[in-house]
Amino acid sequence: MYIYYNANPCKQIVDDCVIRAISKVAGMSWEDVYVNLAEEGLEQCDIINSNAVWDRFLRDIGFRKRVLPNTCPACYTVKMFCHEHPEGEYVLATGSHAVAAIDGDYYDIFDSGNETVAYFYEKEVF
Repeated sequence: MYIYYNANPCKQIVDDCVIRAISKVAGMSWEDVYVNLAEEGLEQCDIINSNAVWDRFLRDIGFRKRVLPNTCPACYTVKMFCHEHPEGEYVLATGSHAVAAIDGDYYDIFDSGNETVAYFYEKEVF
């Protein structure tokens, strides 16, 4: 199910989907995620929402990247993913957007349920 979520401290609707998604699944404030991504970006000489930057950050905090099979690349939606993953914490990547998914629900500033999932990060359970 879609649940509205905007962690932006000024409640702005801006291109901060990576920060919002990580904030939700990591239980961190928007500001803390922003600073951590900025530091990682500085280390890599890259921008904070580059795939390489947030990939490294998510791996460092205990997430593992998973790639979906290419059997139907345009048909596996955020809604379908959540339906098939009723437990767990994930950051879903669509290629141009990032969405937090927790226990079968997805969190975003708009209903991104029809977006196609390209790959995802799963929180490791130890």
